[in-house]
Amino acid sequence: MARTPGGGGGARPGGGPGARPGGRSGGGGRSGGGERSGRGRGEGDRSRGPGGERERDEGDLVEKLVGINRVAKVVKGGRRFGFAAIVIVGDNKGRVGYGAGKAREVPEAIRKATEQARRSMIRVPLREGRTLHHDIIGRYGAGEVIVRAAKPGTGIIAGGPMRAIFEALGVHDIVAKSVGTSNPHNMIKATFQALSRSVNPRSVAARRGRKVSEILGRRDPAAEARE
Repeated sequence: MARTPGGGGGARPGGGPGARPGGRSGGGGRSGGGERSGRGRGEGDRSRGPGGERERDEGDLVEKLVGINRVAKVVKGGRRFGFAAIVIVGDNKGRVGYGAGKAREVPEAIRKATEQARRSMIRVPLREGRTLHHDIIGRYGAGEVIVRAAKPGTGIIAGGPMRAIFEALGVHDIVAKSVGTSNPHNMIKATFQALSRSVNPRSVAARRGRKVSEILGRRDPAAEARE
């Protein structure tokens, strides 16, 4: 009997290796999933503010996430990883606090740090609601910061976690410099140690039994004009 061309192997392209483009399309589906996961990561990065800080408003308080570190605890079976978060909380009206929290998951660590920051808020007297009344030097451990009052229009000249503190506090004009360690924990505690010693002329006058004008003294109008 004569064999027709393509009769024996004609069906082979459908069931042999030639039918594998469907499998390759499955691989394409996996690549599509990789693109989706990439977009998810991009959205998470866009939620961060400049410098890796996150800001969130809750009622009258502003929460600023200064940093998150992954920490490890060595146990018998190996290492157990967790996360440590530092959060600054303020009301932009002279009250500010900080807190640190540790947990196995990032949201829980942020929640613990936020609760501690709310409990440890302090009130700082501000001059004209924009700057401090006087210059201060704060120290804590190896951290040392210099905080100076500034004229209107100066802005916040500070870096790192110090800027987050002053923004949450509601300060608009200030100059600050960290001359000690760059550890954010010691830097924040040194800044709060300085802010806790800030006083206004009214309280100083009441403590000394004098008038506010006597505490401030009379300034030369010509010197004020030159400034």
